[in-house]
Amino acid sequence: MDAAAIPQELLEGSVEEEKRVTALELFFDLVFVFSITQVTGFVSADPSWVRLAEGLAILAVLWFGWSGYAWLGNTADAEEEHLRVMLIGAMGAMLVTSLAVPHAFGRYGLIFGLGYFAVRSLHLATYTYVARAQNDAQLGSVVARLGTTMMPAAALLVLAGALDGPARTACWAAALAVDYGDILVRGIDGWRIIPGHFAERHGLVIIIALGESLVSLGVGADRLELTAGVIAAALLGLLVAAALWWAYFDVVAIVGERRLRLADATKQALIARDSYTYLHLPMMAGIILFAIGVKRTLIELHAHLQAVPASALCGGIALYLIALSAFKRRNIGTFNTQRLLAAALLVAMIPLATAVPALLALGIVTAVACGLIAFEVRRYAETRQRIRHPQAN
Repeated sequence: MDAAAIPQELLEGSVEEEKRVTALELFFDLVFVFSITQVTGFVSADPSWVRLAEGLAILAVLWFGWSGYAWLGNTADAEEEHLRVMLIGAMGAMLVTSLAVPHAFGRYGLIFGLGYFAVRSLHLATYTYVARAQNDAQLGSVVARLGTTMMPAAALLVLAGALDGPARTACWAAALAVDYGDILVRGIDGWRIIPGHFAERHGLVIIIALGESLVSLGVGADRLELTAGVIAAALLGLLVAAALWWAYFDVVAIVGERRLRLADATKQALIARDSYTYLHLPMMAGIILFAIGVKRTLIELHAHLQAVPASALCGGIALYLIALSAFKRRNIGTFNTQRLLAAALLVAMIPLATAVPALLALGIVTAVACGLIAFEVRRYAETRQRIRHPQAN
């Protein structure tokens, strides 16, 4: 990252004490971890393009549900007793939804829809309670506005569960369009955030997703004989996960939080929507796609990967890097050229990943991911020092 392209205040911004993520919020996120694991298992069990599309649609729905609670936790005191009860109730609804994930487009579609409807209803009810408890008329107004699209979108998923075929697909597409389109078209006037807490919550969910990729490694290896090849694949998978962690937390997370903190209230809400609610979804999707690919790699260690797991293995990391570059563009104004080049290389490698043994394909992907990090560490050593250790400058 070129220091000349980064404003001085983002290079050496100070960090002030403010609200932190609570233990209850982390407890809530454990259910989200389970839902991610369910998506990975659903696609990797029988990888096909249809299952991949369905898995990504399920992830998008679950992400928007989780994101709503991230905004809620940013506004409310999650340790207040009434909120504790409401959030634990929402955890129950999310758990039921997660249990239905493997058959969300099949026999448990209605259970998934009803569970998600309960998740969204509890979210809206809790937000309304917070607005009244704080005597915040403005918050009450924006929550009411949110409900006019949130609940119809959730109702569409209930309807989808009662339908089949193209009608079900159409309901899913409409629900996603309503949810994600609303805050883009109607804007987010009136929303306010606490920057440090908001950035921290999203950073923690990235760690959760990376942890899920390691869980996929463990689950896949647990069913196999512990040979040298399995051990090598597990270690290579860990190296890729570490590279993805480094790519986000070394500089991106720090600069992103400073940019959010230094903006005025209106711009903070817009940055929170664009950089975190929107752009963290493809980051999450990229990590989960990689988890699907690496899980199949363990199973097909010395065979050739099929098109879907090969695309997930290479394309997942590419999507993650593209999202990080878009995050930089949104917050600093320039793309990350070397990450876009690495993403293009990974996409170009998909045919190769189907033509060589799976273990070799994973080794090549690892070399690209770790090579990118090594290049950035060496090329931008001074910039990294200024960002990470401003007090030493």
